[in-house]
Amino acid sequence: MRLARPAAVAAVAFLAAAVAGTGAVAVAGRAARPAAAPAAAGSVVTIRPGAIHALAGALAAPPTTAFCERQFRIACYRPAQFQRAYNLPRLYRQGITGRGQTIIIVDSFGSPTVQRDLRRFDRATGLPAPPSLKVIQPAGPVPPYQPNSDREGWAGETDLDVEYAHAIAPGASILLVETPTSENEGTTGFPQIVSAEKYVINHHLGGVISQSFSATEQTFPSRPSLLALRGAYIDAARQGVTVLAASGDSGAADVKFNEVTYYLHRVTSWPDSDPLVTAVGGTQLHLAAGGGNVTPATVWNDTFNAPANDFVAGDPGPSPLAGGGGRSVIFARPRFQNGIRGVVGDHRGVPDISMSAACNGAADMYQSFDGQPAGWYPTCGTSEATPEFAGIVALADQVAGHPLGVINGYLYRMLAQHAPGIVDVVSGNNTVSFRQGGRLHTVRGFRARPGYDLASGIGTVNAVRFVPELAQVADHRRSG
Repeated sequence: MRLARPAAVAAVAFLAAAVAGTGAVAVAGRAARPAAAPAAAGSVVTIRPGAIHALAGALAAPPTTAFCERQFRIACYRPAQFQRAYNLPRLYRQGITGRGQTIIIVDSFGSPTVQRDLRRFDRATGLPAPPSLKVIQPAGPVPPYQPNSDREGWAGETDLDVEYAHAIAPGASILLVETPTSENEGTTGFPQIVSAEKYVINHHLGGVISQSFSATEQTFPSRPSLLALRGAYIDAARQGVTVLAASGDSGAADVKFNEVTYYLHRVTSWPDSDPLVTAVGGTQLHLAAGGGNVTPATVWNDTFNAPANDFVAGDPGPSPLAGGGGRSVIFARPRFQNGIRGVVGDHRGVPDISMSAACNGAADMYQSFDGQPAGWYPTCGTSEATPEFAGIVALADQVAGHPLGVINGYLYRMLAQHAPGIVDVVSGNNTVSFRQGGRLHTVRGFRARPGYDLASGIGTVNAVRFVPELAQVADHRRSG
């Protein structure tokens, strides 16, 4: 989505305290003691999409890397470059394209032009049309589109989600699940996302759900108010559906419920912190024009990159532009992270895995809804990474012949087995700085290191190896 400011991401607000319900089943184990007091009852909790694109306006054609480097002083990439970077063409030649699978994209409001935008995206980038792109509104009809910052933000988010899930798994069908409101004085909003997700899960409409939104854990009025919203993830675990969520775009920091003020200490967000959800963080790719990796991927952090800040906000920064990661204050360390207890301690650690998200390495996406000029926008954020990984999961579902369900245990087993498909990310960090209250603040994040770390998770993927490895580990665990 396009942002008027780079990290205070345009958002949907809802009042979690108004959501009634019982606590979650004990799938995730005990809760960790909060490191900071939660917001008072009645506080507004914001659910934020995680896509960012330039203030500079639309382009008539998908820009080349050379154009972006010349025009914006940052890199940008087309779908074919991402495919080659993740070694996907070798899978495609084997017929592994996501055929027979359905990727579920969930967004508030959706995009009124998503069908035609995907057609334009495919024609310009040489991608085949998906077998189907269906739009449903199981939680109620979406109000007529009105060009304002909220609706434009979610429309751009939706276009990005659909286009890049398709770019990675071009043979998969896509089901776009739109919900009718982002905020209505606390009585609707995220509860409607839960309702819509329960519908698609319990009607067996797809094998992997991509969510490109999050809320800082500390903004919830209480732990029970958050746990009351987990029903869809519990259903997904029981029904064998994989759920993904973006880890956020503010590095080790994140915003309070006013969407402007940052916490001055490390925080994480939900639903990516949920142990039933796979948290997708961000890397920066360093690609040649053809898509080959010039140097290994690093942790995404554009906080101190003046051209990237100027690209998305019109000033040199610094401002938080980095992949989220850290330790949950809501969830204790789940069993699948016992092998990395030395990194996560007693808490759930995020992210689990990372894909491309950098603004200096942005993804070309197309949009044409009212309120912003129609055309191509280099776009970044973990809202790019999450649908990309949804495409990877769809490929693995095809290889396995069935949806894989909750994959976190498989990922950490692959890490322990030193699976060749996991590409370790060993450089970079998610420390961020920003000006607030007339002062420059720095929130010290986490550095990449060999193995698991709280900046990139287990790393990123070499898809030609990772996809069959994930399918094989999942089938071995099921049969065992």
